[in-house]
Amino acid sequence: MQTIECPTRPEPDGQAGHQATEHAARHAAVAARDAAADGRFVYAVRSTGVYCRPSCPSRAARPENLRFFATCAEAEAAGFRPCRRCRPNEPALEARRRAAVARACRLIDASESLPGLDALAEAAGMSPHHFHRVFRAVTGITPKAYAEAKRAARVAETLRAAGSVTEAIFDAGYNASSRFYAGAAGRLGMSPDTYRRGGPGTRIRFAVGACSLGAVLVAATGRGVCAILLGDDPDALVRDLQDRFPRAEFEGGDPDFETLVARVVGLVEAPAEGLDLPLDIGGTAFQQRVWEALRAIPPGRTASYAEIARAVGAPAAVRAVAQACGANALAVAIPCHRVVRSDGALSGYRWGVDRKRALLDREGA
Repeated sequence: MQTIECPTRPEPDGQAGHQATEHAARHAAVAARDAAADGRFVYAVRSTGVYCRPSCPSRAARPENLRFFATCAEAEAAGFRPCRRCRPNEPALEARRRAAVARACRLIDASESLPGLDALAEAAGMSPHHFHRVFRAVTGITPKAYAEAKRAARVAETLRAAGSVTEAIFDAGYNASSRFYAGAAGRLGMSPDTYRRGGPGTRIRFAVGACSLGAVLVAATGRGVCAILLGDDPDALVRDLQDRFPRAEFEGGDPDFETLVARVVGLVEAPAEGLDLPLDIGGTAFQQRVWEALRAIPPGRTASYAEIARAVGAPAAVRAVAQACGANALAVAIPCHRVVRSDGALSGYRWGVDRKRALLDREGA
């Protein structure tokens, strides 16, 4: 057992100074209830016989009553018991919340219809009101919005194989087709029946141009620009677009569309200028929140995945934010190139890290 106490015998000045500094830092962390110190040590209170996390919200103890331990096991070996409020011998509160929300998500995923809030809260071990607040903090959306997005995804996955749109809608758990149709166009980019049949009758104009970053494909539906793809192989970009809607009516660029392509090329060359054109974004509710947050990053600035997660109200959903960035099919127009790691390093980019670096350099980021 090792405790951090004032030394009782002379020690080398360097070691004594280090222990005094560490002792003072731990006192300061406890006084500030610093959650960042959780997991690095625990403190025990002689007058109560309990030990706590540094972030414990319990009433502050007198400094002279504190003892510090590196681990929970050391504190318990010294005769202290875990605090019932901060539960230092269990996973951290944020981890417990993520696990509870994950249990609720699995319940939603496995249910044909949306479970009631009471049932979801019970599965998470929380009150309904508290669960609703925690779910939104972790995922960025409400339980209902999550269920709607999952069901819409099921429809999208099964539309092409289903005998009819109605069959796919009810198989996905909708109890009325009107519930799905109300938001279908925003999620699919076209009507469900058209999506099911691979986009027949949907007019998608496209053209491939050249820019300093290689080839650029621009595609648009009647609702707006639906794809801006960057790459080295123009044919691969065309196949990428056609694979998504194998039965859509693709049209080559006419003079008017070539003007649009020129504007997109201008955006790639000067990304700070922005693109004032309607976009056919699609995506899930969470992806749309992330993409909106990306568009709010000013040119010349960057944000970390964690900062975007906090901006969309889901600080624990960093991985989901990264996945939403990877799903973005509108290069530069939705500036996922402005998202970097917390240490400032460039990470994965759908169109290559070199292109990401070039875009940031052009913005002076």
